[in-house]
Amino acid sequence: MVGYRSGAEEAEAVARETGGRAVQADVSSADEARALVDEVGDLDILVNNAGLTRDGVLARMTDEDWRSVIDTNLSSVFYTCRAASRGMMKRRAGSIVNVSSIVGLRGNWGQTNYAASKAGIIGFTKSLARELGSRGVRANVVAPGYINTRLTDVLPEEAQKAMLENTPLGKLGDPEDVAGAVRFLCSDEASFITGEVLLVDGGLGM
Repeated sequence: MVGYRSGAEEAEAVARETGGRAVQADVSSADEARALVDEVGDLDILVNNAGLTRDGVLARMTDEDWRSVIDTNLSSVFYTCRAASRGMMKRRAGSIVNVSSIVGLRGNWGQTNYAASKAGIIGFTKSLARELGSRGVRANVVAPGYINTRLTDVLPEEAQKAMLENTPLGKLGDPEDVAGAVRFLCSDEASFITGEVLLVDGGLGM
């Protein structure tokens, strides 16, 4: 199942490609997150990829800019993992992958809210891995660097140039690069990996 808040066409396309279905839900709401997990039923894999930016310097950041980013990026991970982990623990199997960001490790100008939410995902997941490990459930993080998305497409040319200069591989990543890392961590090939942060960043974070 592909859960989405917006971008229905893209979600439907992914669902068709994978033989699943798309369901609209706002996972920043505890009730909607729980209902989404309940609708899926027994989950073997949970991937949290909800993301929102409301950039601005701290001195001018509004309460709403702070809350909306924390709720969408971090609280949603808490809500969905809480709902899904019970069944996984009962079956003594499962894999959770939470998508963070290189910004959660390095910080970024004008993104105190975003950096806090993405750093929070890392600490949350490491703690979760310790809680669930004895039940056979794994929890890991994928932290992308600069990826070709709609968010980077609208950045000024100077900003994109700075990204490339700071990335040793000298290029932006593609969504498929992130998907491959998520797929690996969900697979049996990663059966002895938990509590880890896998950077998909072209060397930016080293």
